[in-house]
Amino acid sequence: MLSRRTLTAGVARDVWSRRTLRQRCARLAGQVTLLVAACSATVAHAQGYISRTLDVPVPGGVAVVPLGAAAQAPQASFNGHRVMVIRDSDQQWIAVVGIPLGTKAGSQTLQVQGRPAAQFNVGTKEYAAQHITLKNKRQVSPNPDDLKRIERELAEQVSAYRIYRDGVTPSNVILDRPVSGGRLSSPFGLRRFFNGEERNPHSGLDFAVPTGTPVKAPAAGRVVLVGNFFFNGNTVFVDHGQGFISMFCHLSAIDVKVGDEVARGAVVGKVGSTGRATGPHLHWNVSLNDARVDPAIFIGAVNKR
Repeated sequence: MLSRRTLTAGVARDVWSRRTLRQRCARLAGQVTLLVAACSATVAHAQGYISRTLDVPVPGGVAVVPLGAAAQAPQASFNGHRVMVIRDSDQQWIAVVGIPLGTKAGSQTLQVQGRPAAQFNVGTKEYAAQHITLKNKRQVSPNPDDLKRIERELAEQVSAYRIYRDGVTPSNVILDRPVSGGRLSSPFGLRRFFNGEERNPHSGLDFAVPTGTPVKAPAAGRVVLVGNFFFNGNTVFVDHGQGFISMFCHLSAIDVKVGDEVARGAVVGKVGSTGRATGPHLHWNVSLNDARVDPAIFIGAVNKR
């Protein structure tokens, strides 16, 4: 028969063994977690800088789709529109795809010439609502003559958005802010109500800055449209290449003309409150493959979570 001392020692050894086993298991689990984190970090780091920075695949966002390391840039299209294809910092070709605001969540298809289609997934995003009161009732409910003007101007602007200059690599796709200082006021995607009536969502990003503030090209490009429009007021469109377009509106002055080649940082106009505006600010649109997308993505001002 075993003595009490022997039994006690055996129980102690058993407890010690189980505790040691738990500690070893905990250390192993920690090592596995660190390994998974390291692998994830390695995969993330393996992506190029543009992919890591611009990939926000939600309605109104941008999907960066890898296309490999071929000698020549592949051609790709989404929803029937050519998309921008450039080399990333890791020398891989990527398609930088604008996702229209009305796109439903789920799998989407990128057509690639001479190759199988590429798939990417679009997530969900909720945009807030904004209620604005306008004294000028015609800017809420335009009269028949206004509607004719609006229709004509819309056609001009859609044509500008659909320009695709092939073989032109944008000077930069991580963009500069078009104005210095000022806060971001109305964000992209707001559901907008004018005098209680719902209208199209906000298609750009607003900067609250004083009248006369210089507006600078956030990347080099060619001026493809200028005009004074019913809703937008004084407006400038700059084509950065491959369907990558900036639009600036509500300007107090325009300092360029159609056909001008503008360098990155060149002044294209000055902030104002022309058109449908309640006060001085810059409204900046960014368009990719004829999809208006959130400009905040390109200046690092969007929460990617």
